[in-house]
Parts: sequence; structure tokens; C-alpha cells
Amino acid sequence: GNFQLNVMLPMITNNLLNSITILAGAVRALDEKAVAGYTVNNKNLEKALHRNPILVTSLNSVIGYEKGYAIAKQAYAQGKPVLDVAEEMTDISRAELETLLDPGMLTDNKKKV
Repeated sequence: GNFQLNVMLPMITNNLLNSITILAGAVRALDEKAVAGYTVNNKNLEKALHRNPILVTSLNSVIGYEKGYAIAKQAYAQGKPVLDVAEEMTDISRAELETLLDPGMLTDNKKKV
């Protein structure tokens, strides 16, 4: 065969299987010693989600890129939720903003978070 790989195939296979075994052990250790102890803090997660400037993406088609950029910049600078800043800077009702800024709408048009 080309490059004489056929002669080395048993050694390559052995080394690959050894590497997979080592990796599997490392993944188990990571799971048992690190990941298993994690808990989700939904309150902090929700707060961080609503402060994420990416939410403004869903407003761009309604208010335009420049206005959306200004909202994202101000929300980030002030550490405020995007919804609150958008309410201050636009004439859109809070109810409509809540619908437009729903994070689920950025991932799946039928799903609400």
C-alpha cells in the first residue's frame, strides 16, 4: 500500500485503543470528581441570560441595527437587563418586548423559555 501503512496498522490500532482507554478513564474521573458536584443556580442563570446583549438580535428587524446596537451597548455598560433598557429606549410596549426578547425565540420559534 501507499506509505507502507499496512505494515504499521497493528501498532497504530493498539496505540489508538490505548489512547481511547486512557481518555475514557479521564472522562470518568472528571465526572466523578468534578461534574457530579455541580448544581445549576437557576436564579443566576436567568439573570445572566436576560443581561446577554445577544438578545437584541431579535429586535434588529423591528428597530434596526443601530438602535439595537445602542441598546446592547447601554445594557452591557450598565449591567441592566436588555428588556429594561429596550423599554427605556424604544416606544415598544413591555409585553411586546417580552415576546420579542424571549431567548427561546432565538433558538426555536415555537419554544418559550
